[in-house]
Amino acid sequence: MTVKKSLLLGVAAGAICMSNLPAGADTLNLSAGNLVVTRSVYSGTAASVIIGQALPGGGVATNDGSYPYVWANETPDPSFGITAPIMLDQLTTNGTLLNSFNLTNAFANQGLNLVTSFSSKSEIAINESANGALTLMGYVATINTLDVSNSNTPNHVDSTNPVTSSFQRAVAQINTNASLQLTPVNTYSGNNGRAAVLAGGNYFMVGNAGNGSGTEPTNIVNNTGVQMVTPGGGPEATVVGAQQGTAGQSKGFEFGYSVALNGLTADKSGKDDNFRGLTVFNNTLYCTKGSGSNGINTVYQVGAAGTPPNTATAATTTIAILPGFSTTLASATSTPSKPVFHPFGIWFANANTLYVGDEGDGVVYTSGSKTRFGGIQKWVLNGSTWSLAYTLQNGLNLGTQYSIANYPAALNPATDGIRNITGTVNGDGTVTLYGITSTVSTSTDQGADPNQLVSITDNLSATTVGQVAGESFTTLATANYGEVLRGVAYTTYSTTAGTDISSQVAAVTSNLVYSRATKLYSGNLTVTNNSGAVISGNLAVTLSSLTSGVTLTDATGSNSGFPTIGSTVSLAPGASVTLPLKFSNPSNLMINFNPITTIQ
Repeated sequence: MTVKKSLLLGVAAGAICMSNLPAGADTLNLSAGNLVVTRSVYSGTAASVIIGQALPGGGVATNDGSYPYVWANETPDPSFGITAPIMLDQLTTNGTLLNSFNLTNAFANQGLNLVTSFSSKSEIAINESANGALTLMGYVATINTLDVSNSNTPNHVDSTNPVTSSFQRAVAQINTNASLQLTPVNTYSGNNGRAAVLAGGNYFMVGNAGNGSGTEPTNIVNNTGVQMVTPGGGPEATVVGAQQGTAGQSKGFEFGYSVALNGLTADKSGKDDNFRGLTVFNNTLYCTKGSGSNGINTVYQVGAAGTPPNTATAATTTIAILPGFSTTLASATSTPSKPVFHPFGIWFANANTLYVGDEGDGVVYTSGSKTRFGGIQKWVLNGSTWSLAYTLQNGLNLGTQYSIANYPAALNPATDGIRNITGTVNGDGTVTLYGITSTVSTSTDQGADPNQLVSITDNLSATTVGQVAGESFTTLATANYGEVLRGVAYTTYSTTAGTDISSQVAAVTSNLVYSRATKLYSGNLTVTNNSGAVISGNLAVTLSSLTSGVTLTDATGSNSGFPTIGSTVSLAPGASVTLPLKFSNPSNLMINFNPITTIQ
């Protein structure tokens, strides 16, 4: 299949219920300008867990494997989890389902295993790399395996981890030719890998490590934070970040960032770099920390601007808080004047505008007096310092329960904030943001709550909340009984050739001149990119509805019935390309035609 970059067709409005999605096939066709959402479906049954059985993380089961009460087993076993399949759902930007793809089944058909831990809310973020490949992280395990998210990894075993099993983590890559690649890694022992992105020829990953007690062993401390590995390489990844402190210390031994760099008292070793959000912008790597009681919940830059780390620089790479972002300890008491944020996904609209998804603090609100920071924060760069302009929350209905068909009303969730995000810059000075919601509920594990995909359009130049008072979130999709949504990516590449992008470009003819000698009309067709994304690939314009007797020729004017005119292009938003246009018109008829623009 020929794979080229293309743009979005016209879309239909309306939210969808994720439970209505088809099971998916082992083929994947992506059209650029759409959304790819990662989803997981609980696949356990009552027999998956038997009441009274010993659980891998300790204690005995109090509930069987029936959804949703299976998660009550977190009480006797704090490491409790069950693996489930990973689904990729392609939706238009208005929430209309296009197709669904079972990634777990696709790898299984190749003799490979890839799953997620169903209730682990920070897993299977999905990122598009510069070459169009989509990447995410999972586990090399089978469906319905217990406590995998807190298992050890080979060569990084913590003897104090109550979960004694060992499973590799893995980076999955979905290429623009629809082929798949899996790279197993031995990183994030005792905890989970959250996100991966391909940059500079390497996968960069973020996650956490350690599930034991006492001082973290060196082989666990160097297994957390930012890691890198070559696609198809491994399984041992390289930790990215200069060493802080001394190996064996109970506090202050980190790779990358330590609170001591900000003049604060050293925290538990290995936990200051408990990262989860990840992005690359202008060839620079960024990540976030937003959970746990150690370190600082904020946004970090990894290494120098414009150059991703590599194996030669990994050991000396600095990881530093972006100037202006929070330096308040995660363990501090949050106040309106000095809040403790919970950043998750991050997306740059441009070099001076950064949007940050904040998932909220996970507390079920019982009154309206508590300050809520969940939503999408807009940060603006002033000189060399970032400042928080405002937080987009309208329409999220924070703290208000919503119902799910067939779901116990007592467990109904409420939105608490936003986790992973993406966006696109529009041609009218706005940006449209897409986010996966976080939830609060009375469930033992809120990570298992059915959550939502939402969108909002923001005025890119706005800097005060008063300027955006009319902006509000729209719900595009809601996970149903037994489902959760995790990551979202806005695609710029297509795996379907011949995608019609006429609605996203302007095609204007000019200088049409008739030659009596050749009986040809000749001139130019100018195609302008009116979308907010780059158009790249073999641009082709087919002229349909031509007047009978009028034939499009090739550029030389030979009357060969040549059906299209085209050129290989890379058009930034607002940019144009001029294509030569010739018609054979022996009877000198009035010319009528309709340009249909595609990427072939």
